[in-house]
Amino acid sequence: MKKTYHGSCHCSVVCFEAAIDLDQGTSKCNCSFCAKTRFWKAFVDENALRVTSGSNYLTEYQFGSRTIVHFFCRTCGVKPFGRGETADMGVFYAINVACLDDLTPDELLKAPVEYQDGKHDLWERKPQDVRHL
Repeated sequence: MKKTYHGSCHCSVVCFEAAIDLDQGTSKCNCSFCAKTRFWKAFVDENALRVTSGSNYLTEYQFGSRTIVHFFCRTCGVKPFGRGETADMGVFYAINVACLDDLTPDELLKAPVEYQDGKHDLWERKPQDVRHL
């Protein structure tokens, strides 16, 4: 069931809310970006995210195929979410679950986690080792 969570960057300049169904799962991958930042995400559709303040403090970063736009607070450097578009998912947001201020540890621990082998562009496959993700 979807629940509206409220989130922010570290300095709380960028604030947002997102309707997320954690029963649908969360995601971790081993691509170069996610592995370095330990990005743990929940995917939502394009209408499920609303920036409530600080949108003018967001800066963008893209690499590789430029499928994903990574948004960062230009003050504290935290990535609250990214936006992407693929043929199978359409436009989506990847919400950084660590930035959800009212997400309880119990809710997060109950959420399923899916792993992708982004390092080898085999997104449908789980990496051999996920302990470090």
